[in-house]
Amino acid sequence: MPPHTLRLVTLSRTALAALLAKDLAAASTEAGIELPAAFLGEDARWLWQLRHDQILADPTSAGWVTKAVCTQPGDVVVGYAGYHGPPDDAGMVEIGYTVLPDHRRQGYARAILRALMQRAVAEPEVRVIRLTISPDNVASLATIAGFGFVFTGEQWDAEDGRELIFELPADSTAVRPPGWLTGG
Repeated sequence: MPPHTLRLVTLSRTALAALLAKDLAAASTEAGIELPAAFLGEDARWLWQLRHDQILADPTSAGWVTKAVCTQPGDVVVGYAGYHGPPDDAGMVEIGYTVLPDHRRQGYARAILRALMQRAVAEPEVRVIRLTISPDNVASLATIAGFGFVFTGEQWDAEDGRELIFELPADSTAVRPPGWLTGG
């Protein structure tokens, strides 16, 4: 299967506020795309609140955090993705993504990961790309295989529990297989 072409659409604080108010029409208008009803579910609600508050506290984080993921062409929303915030003082960004259930096992997670990595390596202040994954999340562990991420340790997350930490130096070509960005 060839890699998917995706478009990442920033969800502004206004769009996130509309999602929190369960106003899908207003959120869709603000985002400029038709957001799916799944964006109103409890699985996403905690994230919208977290990112809304984050953007309120630091408006510069808006370009880094949660985005709707759309297919190209067609603008069908298949998930949401982004970074936990702008690069930290060490130049690290952490990637997060979710593929909606109806679109899983179709290659979208790898395409989302590829798109987020492309954005990260294009930013001169990014030196490290990080992912944290539950050791039980076999699908996500399989998704990152082949991208060159290196296991660097474990952490405890209050929301997600035990997580494995994987990192990739943004400027290292030695750990990237040929075609890692293009899917080749």
